[in-house]
Amino acid sequence: MSSKKVKYLLPAKSIDMGGFPIKQALPTQKVSQIDPFLLLHHGRAKFSNNRPARQQGIGPHPHRGFSPVTFVIDGEVHHRDSRGNSQIAKKGEVQWMHAGAGIIHSERPSQDLAERKGRQEIVQIWVNSPAKSKMKIPKYTHLGIKDMPIITSQDGKVSMKIVAGNYKNEDGKITTESPLLILWGNAKSSSVENLQIPEGFNSSIYVVKGQIKIEKYGIVDAENLVLFENEANEIQLTFDMDTDFILLAGEPINEEISQSGPYVMNTQTELMIAMRDYQMGKMGILIEDEMG
Repeated sequence: MSSKKVKYLLPAKSIDMGGFPIKQALPTQKVSQIDPFLLLHHGRAKFSNNRPARQQGIGPHPHRGFSPVTFVIDGEVHHRDSRGNSQIAKKGEVQWMHAGAGIIHSERPSQDLAERKGRQEIVQIWVNSPAKSKMKIPKYTHLGIKDMPIITSQDGKVSMKIVAGNYKNEDGKITTESPLLILWGNAKSSSVENLQIPEGFNSSIYVVKGQIKIEKYGIVDAENLVLFENEANEIQLTFDMDTDFILLAGEPINEEISQSGPYVMNTQTELMIAMRDYQMGKMGILIEDEMG
């Protein structure tokens, strides 16, 4: 089986997101999306015990038309939303929220993390929804360690959690809005792994920590997103050091996109409606003080 070729290497660049410094690997000037993936942010934060956790992190904000997905690399993230969900995700866990017709949520440190003056590291991706799913009822899912099937390499040195999709006859827990394969991998030094990508899927790998060597391309360091050509179905990886990586693969939705900040729709008119609906309170209200 032939190996996929690298199309682009997209380094995560530092940006300011409303006062929060983060690294952004997608979108870039060169690549606006890797359909259906719209955005990849890699953020680190250190918290204070001088004020409540509810006054730190990212406060209430709306979304409509896509799924923000958060990988907790280190620390803890306290998710609260306007549909009454209140959940702390810890290191190694995932928060998946299909925003659908509209939801307001906040992303804070846990109170315990703030009191310990702890650090938080996350990777967040935005997965576009097809037009037929953009106005569905919002849904939040917390994926604990035991909620994600784990695939282990023959030598036992590479383990991959299935966040979404089917891989080697194991199904992820998430019901996705379009066909996806998302794996969160951890590789030990001196290991190899050949990833099998479904036919027709766009595919990319983000290196969270460590380093990967890609067959017929070379070394890719941490905080880089590798976008592959669609030909062939296998990605051959070698790991010379301990490495964390995320595989993002999905069937292209191939629809027009109109985006304004936290809203991702198909037309400008739908964007205007989203803004109006938020202002009218149709996405609910999030009062964090009443949610624990």
